Amino acid sequence: MALSDPIADMLTRIRNASRAGHESCTVSKSKLKTSILEILKDQGFIKDYQPVQNGKFEDYKIVLNYTNNNKPVIKEINKVSKPGKRVYITHDEIRPYRNNIGIVIVSTSKGVMTGKKAKKLNVGGEVICRVF
Repeated sequence: MALSDPIADMLTRIRNASRAGHESCTVSKSKLKTSILEILKDQGFIKDYQPVQNGKFEDYKIVLNYTNNNKPVIKEINKVSKPGKRVYITHDEIRPYRNNIGIVIVSTSKGVMTGKKAKKLNVGGEVICRVF
């Protein structure tokens, strides 16, 4: 089966694993996924990610983050721009998400970054996902 949206697949795996209380999950490796996972790690939504060998391919093992009372840190993670409907925003249209508790991840001409950073650099781009 061909995967039409590998980013949506990664976000779904993270969402399902955290809701089920799993310690970690595995996703295939790509440059865009690396950028997204780095942002999630910097913002504290995941603990860590490391490459693992899967036959002749490399995957990422994502270690999920939980609060002290074992509730997942990621309450909501949604893909915004889809293959059938791309969503683009300018730097003027970037707004705080969930009163600055959540983040918006944007793919810009200067790389993948949070919406807050994109607004600071005055660049817009494709909205990849929202995380809360």
